[in-house]
Amino acid sequence: MILGGVGICGALAACGGQSSSEDEETGPLRGTVTMWSSFTQGPRADWMKKMAEEFHTKNPDVTVKIEQFSWSEFNTKWTTGLTAGQVPDISTALPNNVVEMINSEALVPLDKVIDSIGRDRFPKPALAEGQSDGKSYSVPIYSHAQVMWYRTDVLQSKGLSVPTTWDELATAAKAIGKSDDLYGLSVPLGTGDMLGARYLNFYVRSAGQRLLKDDGTANLTSEPALNGIKYWTDLYKSVSPEGSLDYAVLDQATLFYQGKTAFDFNSGFHISGVATNRPDLVDSIAAAPLPRMKATDPVNYPAEVSNVPLVVWEASKVKREAKAFLEFLFTKDKYIEFLHSVPGGMLPVLSDISQDSTYLGNETIQKYSDSIKVIQDQVDVGSAIGMEKGPLVQAGVLTGQGLIEKMYHSIIIDGSDVETAAKDCEKKLNEAFKAAGASIK
Repeated sequence: MILGGVGICGALAACGGQSSSEDEETGPLRGTVTMWSSFTQGPRADWMKKMAEEFHTKNPDVTVKIEQFSWSEFNTKWTTGLTAGQVPDISTALPNNVVEMINSEALVPLDKVIDSIGRDRFPKPALAEGQSDGKSYSVPIYSHAQVMWYRTDVLQSKGLSVPTTWDELATAAKAIGKSDDLYGLSVPLGTGDMLGARYLNFYVRSAGQRLLKDDGTANLTSEPALNGIKYWTDLYKSVSPEGSLDYAVLDQATLFYQGKTAFDFNSGFHISGVATNRPDLVDSIAAAPLPRMKATDPVNYPAEVSNVPLVVWEASKVKREAKAFLEFLFTKDKYIEFLHSVPGGMLPVLSDISQDSTYLGNETIQKYSDSIKVIQDQVDVGSAIGMEKGPLVQAGVLTGQGLIEKMYHSIIIDGSDVETAAKDCEKKLNEAFKAAGASIK
């Protein structure tokens, strides 16, 4: 019902609103703004709490209440909350969430906020991910992209070069092998997360295709898609921890943080993760572009980019206050402080900030400048999974229902034939697309 966009939000009551429900009201800001934040890591969480306190100091009649949920918790929280009438006034989101939220008529346009911050400062593709019918329903606050991370010390000890192709990666990962102390690579396939779809997307994108066909239906039975499914199934069996069949994002990342994988795919958040867990390895990690089919293929091809946004909910009774708090977060010095809370993990969405000497002067950003450039190069060409041609409802289904991950389970656990499992998954995805109200030609 939620994904079908049945327009139930008009009857909802926001959690925190104690003030006027009229967005256009003038006069002092007042009321309680409830924010659901998935910025749960220490430094980011501390920054958000500090911003709430500073906003209250500036606006004494406004209290900002921060409630934290992990990204996976948030996905369940907002979908069930929308039905129950328990949604926040403002929240973080993921691009694929935003498409579903727009489809459910759950958000308010934020064009005035964007114009006030400076529309020309934002990348057009980042804004486009939250647009519908000429209106913007989300404001991106930072960007990051998936790249290949590797252990320089492990490769050196094994006499291996940095892989540039999928074949080279498989060869290197198998040469490193798997043990309790070090795995060549982990292949995460937990059904409660989107990593199976993410890894398959890498492979399919490197072949010049997408997980969606031009008509909006799923693409799992093309030659590149089938080859990708076989590729990751083989690497799971040969070099991955058995438990990775159930891994979510944090499980997967923690292996690299602890120095237990030689290769991994992630964003610049790996820098702070390794620094916190294995400070002895901070000089032994680096990022490289995603592997490609052939070494002669272009180094950077469109793969996965996340432009992480903030949204204001239609059900809110303090929309004006929520929008004011959102804009407050982009105050220059405060915004740079936010980016520096996880340096290299969050790249600025504002073009002038990316060139600002205060932002660039951070020690970690300088230390990992080569790796950060690799990430930025991917940001410049990629998009969210399934949104390569703009916001589509299918994008949320691809990454939010675990169907691709369940397909891998069928192959690995049940011994299903790859072609049969892929065909079955493709059918289930197309059915889910239609149930979600997706437009299919």
